[in-house]
Amino acid sequence: MKFEGSSVIVTGAGSGIGAAIARHAAAKGAKVCVSDLDGDKARAVADEIGGLAIVCDVRDETQIKSMIAEASEAHGDIDIYVSNAGLGKGDPDHAASQSDAHWELNWQVHVMSHVYAARALLPGMIERKSGHLVNVASAAGLLNQIGDAAYSATKHAAVSFAESLAITHGADGIGASVVCPQYVATPLLGMSDADASKQASLLTADDVAAAVIDGVEAGRFLILSHPEVQTYTVHRAKDHDRWVAGMQMLRAKAMDTFGGIQVENFYKLM
Repeated sequence: MKFEGSSVIVTGAGSGIGAAIARHAAAKGAKVCVSDLDGDKARAVADEIGGLAIVCDVRDETQIKSMIAEASEAHGDIDIYVSNAGLGKGDPDHAASQSDAHWELNWQVHVMSHVYAARALLPGMIERKSGHLVNVASAAGLLNQIGDAAYSATKHAAVSFAESLAITHGADGIGASVVCPQYVATPLLGMSDADASKQASLLTADDVAAAVIDGVEAGRFLILSHPEVQTYTVHRAKDHDRWVAGMQMLRAKAMDTFGGIQVENFYKLM
């Protein structure tokens, strides 16, 4: 699906990958709704690109439905929905040490937000036989993020739900994509574009956004801004035991190098 002339919603678009996708979509000629939990950030990006800013907590199905209705009223039926909002915190101790509340937060933001959007949009898209749903997951959804069990588990679920969308609704004329970037210099990791310039394995949000635009317009399901993730995924599928052993070695290397498990440091080992 082409972005030019399309009505587009991007969630978590006040900064990072979401903001970059909103900018690229607008540059392609899309009518963009910039959604974020932080209204000031959403308005700043929307003002920059001539878009519509809407505050939305993606954990709340009612707010998602309201946002879609408002954006549709302003820009027409939603053609492309980019479900990008996310979070990451890490495990305080062992793999099951995070609280129930934190696991629920990950589940709501990384999985149910995609479900709520699809639930609201699919009936109209099926009727029009047109539309594209983009779920921004993570390489952790194909592999694993050492030191963040809740993030990894829910990103795996996000990939699976995107597969269900593609399998079930491809015949309805609806596209589905899942985006699985590895390490990106964003506020989520406390890094900037300047950090990315120093390490080939660390991309900018703009790099990922360009891959998303190209992937959606090409009709690709799996969008990989880091092509090496495909190689890692193949290795995992061929010999899962060997892959787990390799990840155990990577964890040990991180512990030896950094004295602990900090997600923001892993890109330095790649």
